[in-house]
Amino acid sequence: MNTGKPLIFIVDDVADNIQVAISHLQELDCEFAYALSGEQALSRIAVVKPQLILMDVMMPGLSGFDTVVRLRQNPYVSSIPIIFLTARADAEDVVRGFNLGGVDYITKPFNGMELRSRVRNHLELFAYRTRLQDMVEERTYAIEQLKDVVIEAMGEMAEYRDRETGGHIRRTMEYVRILAETLALNGHYTEQLTRDNITILYKSAPLHDIGKVAIPDRILLKPGPLTPEEYAIMKNHTIYGEEMVNKLEQMAGQNTAFLKCAKEICGAHHERFDGSGYPRGLAGTDIPLAGRLMTIADIYDALICKRVYKPALPHSQAIAIITEQNKKDFDPVVLEALLQVQDEFRAIATRFAD
Repeated sequence: MNTGKPLIFIVDDVADNIQVAISHLQELDCEFAYALSGEQALSRIAVVKPQLILMDVMMPGLSGFDTVVRLRQNPYVSSIPIIFLTARADAEDVVRGFNLGGVDYITKPFNGMELRSRVRNHLELFAYRTRLQDMVEERTYAIEQLKDVVIEAMGEMAEYRDRETGGHIRRTMEYVRILAETLALNGHYTEQLTRDNITILYKSAPLHDIGKVAIPDRILLKPGPLTPEEYAIMKNHTIYGEEMVNKLEQMAGQNTAFLKCAKEICGAHHERFDGSGYPRGLAGTDIPLAGRLMTIADIYDALICKRVYKPALPHSQAIAIITEQNKKDFDPVVLEALLQVQDEFRAIATRFAD
């Protein structure tokens, strides 16, 4: 039962030593747990997650040092402070203990007052560090939430000018995410599609059409087909988007993974796998993966949505156009992933319908 009191975990192969340590520390109003071997400590510490570990060094089987090496490999308990307890205080042992991340070194037999003072100090330090870490995590989470809201709002700036696009931003975010996750699960582009990078792709997707804010209304909102001259101007929204992200990079003073991905999505989501796209006519894998993912997400959504110049197409017809008429436009590996998750695409389109 969690009493709210700090938990001290004592590891020693001699039960009497554990009892002596507990008797000295009793007045600290702590809870205690123990293990009689390094192997036992590894299984128990991961479960109870104490605030402090007192670790005997000389033990049969796993020594205290070996046990700590194993503990440090477990991310859930690696930050717990460890005080080494030993009858030997050789300089080499002390140095090794600190190199392994120990916070203190106490020799046996214990001086009760010294043991209590050191344990109390390290418990207070750990509690302070934990509170500080919680504060940092809360602040970081709040900043990330604000950033996400601002980014999505920036993406919707372009869509706001075209009232027909409705939930396009949210849908394409979800399409890109599910495509990326499917590719990774299938073993494709795994170096690029790490968990963190998939999150970056998802969060930068709203910016794909941000460059449209620089396109004149007479072209962007034109109800009929564009003339060749007007279409040439419309195509510039990819370049404008890149330039806007470049300015964000300059303001930030650094090239972040997020801004790099956003710039790739802005500039490459109208490139085509056969080289027939714009603005640079890139082909194949010369097109950034972020652009290849956004291309298929953007086209699918355009097909299933109503526009002044076309009706909304049913899901099955949109998939047929993508896989038959426009097959050459897409990375075949990404197209295969689309077919694998097409039912999820349809569910996303329904959930975030205009």
